[in-house]
Amino acid sequence: MAQKAIVVGAGFAGLSAASSLAQLGFQVTILEKNTQAGGRARAFQTEGYHFDMGPSWYWMPDVFEAYFQKFGKRVEDYYTLDRLDPSYRVYFGANDYVDLPAGTEAVIELFEKIEPGSGAKLRQFMKDSAYKYEVGINDLVYKPGRSLMEFADWRIAKGLMELDLLKSMRKYVHAHFKNPRLQQLMEFPILFLGATPQNTPALYSLMNYADIDGGTWFPRGGMHEIVKAMVSLAEELGVEIKLGHEVQSLKVDNANITELHTDKGVFKADIVLNAADYHHFEQALLPKAYRQYSPEYWDKRAMAPSSLLYYLGVDKKVEGILHHTLFFDEDFDQHAKEIYTDPQWPSKPLFYVSATSKTDAAAAPEGKENVFLLMPLAPGLEDSEDEREKYYHIMMDRLEAHTGQEIRSHVNFKKSYAMQDFVDDYHAFKGNAYGLANTLKQTAILKPALKSKKVANLYYAGQLTTPGPGVPPSIISGMVAAKEIAKDTKK
Repeated sequence: MAQKAIVVGAGFAGLSAASSLAQLGFQVTILEKNTQAGGRARAFQTEGYHFDMGPSWYWMPDVFEAYFQKFGKRVEDYYTLDRLDPSYRVYFGANDYVDLPAGTEAVIELFEKIEPGSGAKLRQFMKDSAYKYEVGINDLVYKPGRSLMEFADWRIAKGLMELDLLKSMRKYVHAHFKNPRLQQLMEFPILFLGATPQNTPALYSLMNYADIDGGTWFPRGGMHEIVKAMVSLAEELGVEIKLGHEVQSLKVDNANITELHTDKGVFKADIVLNAADYHHFEQALLPKAYRQYSPEYWDKRAMAPSSLLYYLGVDKKVEGILHHTLFFDEDFDQHAKEIYTDPQWPSKPLFYVSATSKTDAAAAPEGKENVFLLMPLAPGLEDSEDEREKYYHIMMDRLEAHTGQEIRSHVNFKKSYAMQDFVDDYHAFKGNAYGLANTLKQTAILKPALKSKKVANLYYAGQLTTPGPGVPPSIISGMVAAKEIAKDTKK
């Protein structure tokens, strides 16, 4: 008889793990707290507007392709992708912006126009970044992080210097490009990794390769289409998904979780994989004797940012923005410092605007726009409606000034989402939006462990463990955890 595996959480990691376990012969049930699958990638509709609630960037298409191919499927079996061109717009001031075109050659041409001589430097930079991407994604990211011996591979050892693990992203970028705009364009992809460019290893220039060469894509219908695809695949494989089932307590016998108690019933388990918030599961649900980390350990973890989000319905078309628009018209370093080194609500924040209605007409009623504002924040701050409203107006002042139009008076739907909502909906540690920071001290075996050392049948996946934050890493995390479970249960 097949072993019963319970997966907690139906986000990207949980869905990935569940399908992988089902393929490996386990009888799988997902217990999901919320009434919709997807975790942070849930969606909602109102008054004809469609909003993805969280992730909005579709990078690393190769990871999604590899995931579906594992099950004999293709991305196209479930949703249609469009490559955005331009990929995104970056504002540096009023009527002062750069549009990043699709394709490496077009970006090289753009760089050369802005800083003569930088085109050739970008070409070499991309060559080096491609190597880091191949080693980083294909070799390092798929490691479970359970032993140093995983990294005793000749290819990884040979590439340690070439991977620039000991050089900062700031030094690496500034050695190649002198123009401040180009420097910011190259540093922006790491803003959400959880550290300043000065403290992020240059290994993460692999994100530039993902951005420029891999491209920025959009699944028609929105990012939640990926969730629908993964749910459909899971159910095809026999996974049972129980929505609105929050795990409230656990029964542990002989260092094994035997039962998970939800508000709607009791579920017996041979294997448990937690893909919901790691900190909450360990500190709030596990009996103290079975926790492998202390509260002090968790408090010392460097976190990736939280966010203040606004979902806006606008009753006219908004000019001057693309599907993705970044506002880098204030000091990048100052905002990064106020997220990572001196946590506080920012003095002059950078922010991001997404309007999927620029690409997908069905995302808003005809002649209208769905606008998503995102401002990165230090996790763990005090969250209040007054603070949210204050920063709404800060962002809207600049959006209107830089695009030269009145927008606020045309907003006919408005909803905010910030730290307290992340806690309420996901039990998110310190209200984080993205997970654990990708710092050198929190890489691979230095992250919270994928496998519990105190509970024999407990495993973890998701953004607080290997390999880290982001949609593709979360999908990979679920696959890696499932593979480890299969390996251990065969012993």
